[in-house]
Amino acid sequence: MRKVHLLTLGCPKNLVDSENLLKKLEKKGLCYSSSAGDSDIILVNTCGFIEAAKRESVEEILKVAGEKGDRGDKKLVVFGCLAKRFGKELKEEIPEIDALWGVADEDAIVEYCERNIQSEETLGPAVPVRLVEGPFAYVKIAEGCNRGCTYCVIPKIRGDYRSRDPEMILTEAESLVRSGVRELIVVAQDITSYGRDIKAYDLSRLVTDMASLQGDFRIRLLYLYPASITEGLLSAMAGEEKICKYIDMPLQHSEERILKLMGRGGGSSRFGELISRIRQRIPDVTVRTTFIVGFPGETEADFEGMMKFVREMKFDRLGVFTYSREKGTPAYALKGQVPIKIKKERYNRIMEIQSKISLEKNLDLVGRTFRALVDEAGEDVALARLCSQAPEIDGVIMIRDRDVVKGDFVQVKITQAYDYDLEGTSVR
Repeated sequence: MRKVHLLTLGCPKNLVDSENLLKKLEKKGLCYSSSAGDSDIILVNTCGFIEAAKRESVEEILKVAGEKGDRGDKKLVVFGCLAKRFGKELKEEIPEIDALWGVADEDAIVEYCERNIQSEETLGPAVPVRLVEGPFAYVKIAEGCNRGCTYCVIPKIRGDYRSRDPEMILTEAESLVRSGVRELIVVAQDITSYGRDIKAYDLSRLVTDMASLQGDFRIRLLYLYPASITEGLLSAMAGEEKICKYIDMPLQHSEERILKLMGRGGGSSRFGELISRIRQRIPDVTVRTTFIVGFPGETEADFEGMMKFVREMKFDRLGVFTYSREKGTPAYALKGQVPIKIKKERYNRIMEIQSKISLEKNLDLVGRTFRALVDEAGEDVALARLCSQAPEIDGVIMIRDRDVVKGDFVQVKITQAYDYDLEGTSVR
């Protein structure tokens, strides 16, 4: 059997790209292997969003380059965001790389793989592969971005915003549910822009149509741009039982001056009004956001304003990034670059505030019973998630019950709370 190994780095959108590539490879009889060592071609889908992601990508490429061994016919193919931004530099630094592509080059990669795998074996039937091991799947509804955030390189890498055809999305969602997926996670660089290039069709209509599909599943929405959250979307989320009452909207900062430098707009007053409206429209909603600390020009007063905002809003979930200075972005040339030491200090200070808020909110859940999705089930302990917990970024519930089955929805009574995770027992 002709085999390829595919390593995916970065965000869930990259994961979707990798799964789409595997589908195309499988149609050509090229089968996926979880081992780089016994594969004919090693593929690496890279991330180049921030400096830490670039370092991870380079380290992983070097690691798998060692898997090529002495076989002259084993190939190493690198593609994705980092390869598009720094392809020439990568090839010079890592000569073991045999081929490089950017993004949206799946057909060229498939052609290369077909051309470079020599085998006289009879090809077996291609078996569909999902890179996500849990009972959830990411559904990418758009490519690219039209936002002008001054710190972000995504528009240069992935181009202008392009909505996927709604019928294709719904067909994919239906297929995933039929295959046993219990949580569909809608992703794009900015899902609230969905449909602006499709007349009379927007995100609220898409998720409503998705919720009408047959099956026992739930829908989660990630990456909502705050200024584009409409009443129609809030109505759909409030009214559709299958849609998780979970708002993930990266605000990035609270102070108007910094947000203007970021090319985003908004501020603590407007954001506060939006969050209040969301909480009124959707009872028991979970609000998640992310902030960037140490953006160029951020003063101690700006940071104090952000901490005050976090204390007042009491976000259910909060992630923090230290600003990463990226070449090719307008923010790269801004004056007032913040020292790394101060950025790390500010990161720790705001996370300390959030950990106390998170614990307080988790303690309020003790004694209550919720519906949860089981992601993993061992002999004595299972890991599950509420609608308020997104996979890989939020906490989990540890269920001490050996009869719980992976992929099932179960009723769980919360018995113990920690800063980010919970413990519970299944209720029958």
